[in-house]
Amino acid sequence: MSFKQERLEKIIIREIGSFLLLEAKDERLKYVTITNVRLTNDLSIATVYFTVFGNEEQKLATSTNLEEAKGMIRGHLGKVLQVKKIPDLRFKYDESLEYGDKIENILKNLNL
Repeated sequence: MSFKQERLEKIIIREIGSFLLLEAKDERLKYVTITNVRLTNDLSIATVYFTVFGNEEQKLATSTNLEEAKGMIRGHLGKVLQVKKIPDLRFKYDESLEYGDKIENILKNLNL
């Protein structure tokens, strides 16, 4: 992974997070946390990992809301990123926090 790619991923995390918190008109998006971004090698696709607290229904609704706001998010990135082409955004729920909690609970329940 190149230095430019890593730097761009970090900038995208910061900018999407601040956009959702400060500028998003949909109040439900203010509770979304962007945990990671992975860019393809040609910088054309950005997989954006997010978390939100709630049940499965709320997670699916949040995913739908992010897809609907994709155009506004890309427009914001177009203003702040200094790249020729803004990457296409793909949103994916980040299950690593839940997985970590599950492992932690298993370890707590072990009688050592």
